[in-house]
Amino acid sequence: MKKDNDNIERRALMTGMGVALAGLTVSSGAQAQGKKSGFEPARHDEDAWFDDKPSTHRVFIDSASTNGGTDAPRYAFNIMNSHITSYGGSDEDYSMIVCFRHMSTAFGYQDHLWEKYGEILVQRMMGYKDPATDAAPKKNLLNVASGPFSGATLDALTERGVRFAVCSAASRGLAGMIAGATGQDTDDVFAELGRGLIPNARFVPTGVTAATRSQEYGYSLLSAG
Repeated sequence: MKKDNDNIERRALMTGMGVALAGLTVSSGAQAQGKKSGFEPARHDEDAWFDDKPSTHRVFIDSASTNGGTDAPRYAFNIMNSHITSYGGSDEDYSMIVCFRHMSTAFGYQDHLWEKYGEILVQRMMGYKDPATDAAPKKNLLNVASGPFSGATLDALTERGVRFAVCSAASRGLAGMIAGATGQDTDDVFAELGRGLIPNARFVPTGVTAATRSQEYGYSLLSAG
């Protein structure tokens, strides 16, 4: 009988040790998974502007299509307005960036460039037209106030501190299209586009790079399409 009791005690001891070891294994695994990776993104002078504006909220609104380009300023408008009306905040709380890239890039240009090159610009924008004339726009229509988004014009948002990122790579592509159609030099046209960016805008190397780098600087990324 004593031998049987010894066997039972040994089995109980081994079972207890197994449970304890399993617990240690789970605990160690959970701790390992819970540890931060230690990743620290590299910092580059070209991206330092993300930190230029002190704020308590950071949002980067990305647009890559014609429709996305028209919606992006409205998203910025809605976010900032709701922060005021629902949270009791102010525009100063936001570092808000709207990005125009790919097929929305031309929304980053001032009226005089649209007047000069509108028919060429819309070739990249899937036949984008001025609803008032049914022709290629002769001005940046994102500065035309309309309906419930009358306060979402580029100029109005600029006054509220919104900044704009315009894809340099896409702009160079547009410069090549314009140069080919007008007999100009691509570099000259590209420089002209750079001088004609909307207020509070800057060229970024590529819009997709800016969208990803913004997250490394603590921005929430929102796609407008």
